[in-house]
Amino acid sequence: MSKSVENLTKRKASGGRRKAYRGRRAYEIDRYALEPILGPQQTVKRKVRGGNFKVGFKRVEYANVTNLDKRTTKKVKILKVLSNPANREYERRGVITKGAIIETEMGKAKVTSRPSQDGVVNAILIS
Repeated sequence: MSKSVENLTKRKASGGRRKAYRGRRAYEIDRYALEPILGPQQTVKRKVRGGNFKVGFKRVEYANVTNLDKRTTKKVKILKVLSNPANREYERRGVITKGAIIETEMGKAKVTSRPSQDGVVNAILIS
């Protein structure tokens, strides 16, 4: 899965091929998407551009849920994924992404963080 940056080789107006003006950089290499699901916590550490690391979830058990009315945040257990507008298949499989509606011990909450890239599940209580 090395292909990431498209169109390094463009075609001429006549349809002829041009040589790539450079090769791919290591930070441009594609990776399989992390799709966090419910379960005992598992994280993945990935090297990214600039010598940095990204920590993402493979499995997640808890979420930081904020109640905007009371201005409080609690770490609560995620019970199930109710809906995921990002992808219908994610909804069926129970994948947690930004915008997903989850059922927690406090009630329904909407995910506001990116668990596969941030390594944390932050959510806002909606009922």
